[in-house]
Amino acid sequence: MTGSDPAGPGPGGPPPRRPTGRDVAQLAGVSQATVSLVFSGAEAGHRVSEGTRQRVLEAARGLGYRPQAAGRQLRLGRSGMALLAVPNLQGPFFGRVLAGVHEEAARHGLAVVVSSGWSAAMLAEAATTSRFDGLLICSPDDGQLGELPSGTPAVFLDADPAAAGGAPTVELDLAGAMAAVVAHLTALGHRRLGRLRSTHSAYTFRVRQAAFERAARGLEVLELGVSLNRGESGIRAAATELLTRPDRPHAVVCDDDVVASGLYQAAADLGLRIPGDVSVVGIDNIAVAALLTPPLTTVDLPGERLGRAGVAALAGLLGGEPVAPVEPLATSLVVRSSTAPA
Repeated sequence: MTGSDPAGPGPGGPPPRRPTGRDVAQLAGVSQATVSLVFSGAEAGHRVSEGTRQRVLEAARGLGYRPQAAGRQLRLGRSGMALLAVPNLQGPFFGRVLAGVHEEAARHGLAVVVSSGWSAAMLAEAATTSRFDGLLICSPDDGQLGELPSGTPAVFLDADPAAAGGAPTVELDLAGAMAAVVAHLTALGHRRLGRLRSTHSAYTFRVRQAAFERAARGLEVLELGVSLNRGESGIRAAATELLTRPDRPHAVVCDDDVVASGLYQAAADLGLRIPGDVSVVGIDNIAVAALLTPPLTTVDLPGERLGRAGVAALAGLLGGEPVAPVEPLATSLVVRSSTAPA
């Protein structure tokens, strides 16, 4: 039996052989060196065009070709793996970040390992072993950050640039987000705002609070702290306390959509209508926001874009390229049915 299929024995023939880089090069019409550059993630510095890169990847997919990780690690001194550290993998926003990370990592030939609930010690240990080529550290709590060993490629997402030790950071435009929220509510005539603020010790929530205070300057604000560690019952209790005040606000800004959903429950318990009795705005635009009754007005935080931008910056570090500062990623207000005129 004859044929050009590199893995193609007929029934009863010898075991199929694995497709090689040479097979990919022949099918894509490029050199083996180009195939190696594409799968090492070094193609950008060698002027391999995007069209050529895509042709190589398509040929590899068609043949079922996978570069051997061990051989690649020996050649490049790399494992081809990156660690994504998030505070809580069950958080819907972090699922969006992970989707973007995986999408971009595939373009650079990187595999991603995810760690949730990590500590500074674990992160330092990961940074000093050869298991990971680089680290992506997303929305860390203050206590999770220790000093990373020098020379470890790392990129911080939604994190304090001052704590990054000079490493690249990718931030969200939270100031623009809060300005849009307050502008929306004041345009509806609201001058007394309620606020359910997360007490989590994370940079992202401090930035949200500072941005809200700037945007709401000159307005009356009734604010309560919410501990996300107390779960649904804690959120509901704080929301109930806010909504049963004699000077109850008729519009409430929540630090995320999970907190907003707890306020929905508290309002229902008290017989209050949304938005007839109280307008509600969240932040994150997780999937549940559109499923609430009524659908929640919220700020879309582009988690997928955050993940993609982080991996692109990390790939640049691994390739020895200078990484330009990344402008804060734009957010957008998604107006649904949970807000109404005062």
